[in-house]
Amino acid sequence: MEIRLTLRPGMPGTKRLAARYGERLVCVRYLYDEIRSRRLKTVELVVEEAPRHGRARRPRRNDHDLVGVRIAWNESELRTVVKQAGAIWRPRQKLWEMSWDAVRTLGIGHRVVTG
Repeated sequence: MEIRLTLRPGMPGTKRLAARYGERLVCVRYLYDEIRSRRLKTVELVVEEAPRHGRARRPRRNDHDLVGVRIAWNESELRTVVKQAGAIWRPRQKLWEMSWDAVRTLGIGHRVVTG
């Protein structure tokens, strides 16, 4: 089946359906079934509405994304390791900047500063 037309409530051709379904009407679609030589008119309706209590998602990271990592001044061994992994010290932010791939490889994801 092929969708050839989608109408939103208030557009010409939706008046009777909007009167029938009210605010529950999301859209009207015209489908064409080439095999059976039929045109179908369908409606999409809201059948349930509930408040959304989703968690905020953390953004996905790519391997090449640069992230800030916090390492304390007295952790000299770890500082040496991140330098060898290509990290750059950013004095204004007081963070080490390095690729997400290096962070994952070293297992220091818990040290990444967000925001």
